[in-house]
Amino acid sequence: MKRRTLVLGGAAIAASSVIAAAIWPRRHVAIAARTFDWKASDFLSGGTEAVAWEALPEPLFRARPNCVATLAQTLGPCHVNNVPARQDVSEGRPGLPLRLAVRIVHAGDCRPVEKADIEIWHTDHRGIYSGREAAEMCTFGDAEATSGLAFRGRQLTDAQGRASFLTAYPGWYSGRTPHVHCRILVDGRELLVSQIYFDDALSDIVYGEHPDYAGRPARDTRNDADNLIPDDAADHIFDFEKLDGGVLSATITIGLAA
Repeated sequence: MKRRTLVLGGAAIAASSVIAAAIWPRRHVAIAARTFDWKASDFLSGGTEAVAWEALPEPLFRARPNCVATLAQTLGPCHVNNVPARQDVSEGRPGLPLRLAVRIVHAGDCRPVEKADIEIWHTDHRGIYSGREAAEMCTFGDAEATSGLAFRGRQLTDAQGRASFLTAYPGWYSGRTPHVHCRILVDGRELLVSQIYFDDALSDIVYGEHPDYAGRPARDTRNDADNLIPDDAADHIFDFEKLDGGVLSATITIGLAA
């Protein structure tokens, strides 16, 4: 049993996890921190092609999640139908490799929700959504964006309520802070549509230094200026971990009220 220390909003908390040191080297963890001692050069570039999914350690979630209902948010005009079930949603597109893991629980008592169908979608490194069916304001009519369904996928949660995707850090677009959309169905019934966000300090590092995001102007909207982010966004911001090998891991616990 290996105990690891997580940084949560500037305060250290302890978490226990079974890890074979010979298989998984020491990991560097910062969860919901307001400052990161990371550099863009700590991470891989070029997308997920060089990432061995089976070699990634298990996602690290908060030992005691918040048993609160995740707030519903707008579906938005960039959703499309018939999204494939898959783990790697990048379709070979560039970007900082990101392992995105969710844990879905009942908000009342934190019991995991097994076989919840979770769908995610977000922009590419340029801030453009994919999908021929998406509104033109989402794809800008870009031929590469409309040729596939990059950064879209869905999965069923396991017995612990967990599902993981391999993707890339989303780019920004005007008027919005970086975010990931999610839609959750249980037994075919839609129970939640929401959005999950990124720490501004981390986005500053990625957009300011990472080569896959170079050449774009500075983003025009941060978390505190986004008109759609909840007033109390603490439970809507990913927790982060820097994995050895240059992959960023983001985790979130989503509470269902129904």
